[in-house]
Amino acid sequence: MCRKLVLILGLGLLATPGPVFAQDAVELAVTQRQIVAMPGAEKIVLLVRNSLITLNDALKTGNYTVLRDMGAPGFREANSAAHLSQIFADLVAKKVDLSAVAVITPQLSQAPGLDQEKGMLHLKGYFPGKPVQINFELLYQAVDGQWRLFGISVNPGAPVAAEMQGSQPNTAEKK
Repeated sequence: MCRKLVLILGLGLLATPGPVFAQDAVELAVTQRQIVAMPGAEKIVLLVRNSLITLNDALKTGNYTVLRDMGAPGFREANSAAHLSQIFADLVAKKVDLSAVAVITPQLSQAPGLDQEKGMLHLKGYFPGKPVQINFELLYQAVDGQWRLFGISVNPGAPVAAEMQGSQPNTAEKK
């Protein structure tokens, strides 16, 4: 299974703060330029779906410029469209189709995390499916009041019971 996480600027995966008990709970992170609030559940679903649908379009067309351009400035600087094409070549070779993410509700395997210092949002979960589920890990950076893609990992795999999702080891690779 190919699992790649496109991370930049020497930033590792962010530690997730304690569990979020209410969907509308708000955590604030003060960055140098802005105050960032934890997005609500509906916004999180939109972020995940939009990112994976954009990746699906790139996989189908071979054009990774939109995926690159929707990213945060550091993501764009570190990843050319050609580099993204190389990173996701295994998904293309396996003919992975992510179109089901448009209609299936994503399941988060850990509480959304908001890095208090950097204004980064970390989302990890999966889209259930048989015979394959789509596992994802996404990192977003707040840029001018918008969540912009900073890291992306997609790994199709065998369905795993929901209670097991949170205990899977993190095997994402830094790119």
